[in-house]
Amino acid sequence: MYYVLLPDQETQLQYLLFPNSEGAPMNAAELSNKLFATMIEADRSGAARIVEEALSDGMPPQQVIAEILDPAIVRLGKQWEEQTMSLAQNYVASKIAEDTLLRCIPKKDERSLNKGAVVIGNIEDDFHSLGRRSVGLFLEAAGWEVHDLGNDIPAEQFVEKAQEVGASVIGVSAMMQTTALNIRKVRELLDQRHLNGSIKLAVGGAVFNWRPELVAEVGGDGTAHNAVGADELFLRLRSETGGR
Repeated sequence: MYYVLLPDQETQLQYLLFPNSEGAPMNAAELSNKLFATMIEADRSGAARIVEEALSDGMPPQQVIAEILDPAIVRLGKQWEEQTMSLAQNYVASKIAEDTLLRCIPKKDERSLNKGAVVIGNIEDDFHSLGRRSVGLFLEAAGWEVHDLGNDIPAEQFVEKAQEVGASVIGVSAMMQTTALNIRKVRELLDQRHLNGSIKLAVGGAVFNWRPELVAEVGGDGTAHNAVGADELFLRLRSETGGR
């Protein structure tokens, strides 16, 4: 696969692909930089080694996700929005990120109580499934009944499915601002049907991490910085509907 590096990116990439010159253990930020480099280099085995080494050194999976994987995913999102990477490069990098995530997902505790139904999906015109899938996996592991609608979902389908399954929270994902603005349609539909008190709207995706003001702009009731925080967010939003 071929792609073009911007000025000075090649030097930066060479630095990121190797440990620091003193041979000292890398901190989470350095590991995240190195993981990002393996993603844009399409180096699946290199990415796997970084994560496995972090886990074997005793770093909890949630910390690996929050401090190593998530910053790399946010950087991928920024490069994609700024059009400094190709579609093929973004696709491969996202698949590597997904492989990395799956190594850190906790197993479902069968003793967990059913916390209720939730509906998740990517808003219409958005096809970046990594963030949504990771949230779904974490919610299922935490005991939620997750109805994942997939990519490119119109507002009506979110609301109708939530009413069908009795969901108290709808989680809508978008990677870029252009698609995130489509989430307004979900908010408008909930308001039109007088469901804003019984169904809460959680929003997420890379764009909300670097532009947090978008949460209010699209009518979201809350967001989580990453998949690790999804359970806490959904529990809070469920409680706001009067559910327990």
